[in-house]
Amino acid sequence: MMRSLWTAASGMISQQTNVDTISNNLANINTTGYKKETAQFKSLLYQTIQNKQTDSSGNAKPVSAQTGLGVRNSAIVSQYTQGVLKPTENDGDYAIQGNGFFMVQTADGGVGYTRNGAFGFSMGTNGITLATAEGYPVLDTSGSPIVFESDKDTSKITIDDDGNFLYPKDGKVQPMGIQIGIAQFNNAAGLEKTSNSILMETAASGTARLETQDAALKKSVVKRGYLENSNVQAANEMVDLIVAQRAYEMNSKAINASDEMLQQANNLRR
Repeated sequence: MMRSLWTAASGMISQQTNVDTISNNLANINTTGYKKETAQFKSLLYQTIQNKQTDSSGNAKPVSAQTGLGVRNSAIVSQYTQGVLKPTENDGDYAIQGNGFFMVQTADGGVGYTRNGAFGFSMGTNGITLATAEGYPVLDTSGSPIVFESDKDTSKITIDDDGNFLYPKDGKVQPMGIQIGIAQFNNAAGLEKTSNSILMETAASGTARLETQDAALKKSVVKRGYLENSNVQAANEMVDLIVAQRAYEMNSKAINASDEMLQQANNLRR
């Protein structure tokens, strides 16, 4: 009975994490580029009660007697499926169709990755910089911040499907010699999430692979004037939330049942 208390308690703790994960998905349903997370579980160690068992006739059974000691969360995995592209009227909005990530320069000078293409143009002493809402410069294929000449009209800056920036000159739209940097990972689920929708490379994700340098990669398509919605489906999350709540409730009832059994055992001596 004491074992059942701790086993059911482990189930309640795990289901609480599951509810927290689902709640985070619902909270970010309108976050640009957000990817749904799912909690995964694994069983804890098993305790062997008997190595050999026999039936009522004394014949040996080919199975042992083991009892589980509960469950725990093994991982919270992001599902990197494509979100729906939403048209906007902002010249600085970009969306990716494919497996790529935009590259941005973080505050410490490192490189972060994001699917949130809600960028803007920032005027500086060196020119017009393409940056995130937090001010992080967006990087080109060489890893340098994307900076346009200060005399350019940002409303006329366009981009082709490969991420090359274009600008009208002499009556024709011509390449500006700047291409937005897009990277892919062998295991995108291994990326480390930080604030502001920025992801960081880890040993689990593998090294970033630039689409312009790796011919084996399927190239992503860049869309100007669009943003990628999250891939969270409210109906699915609500169903998962109900299932998690019921599992939490069942574990709670198992604790109550064990408590009642212990109470009855204590009352036997009266």
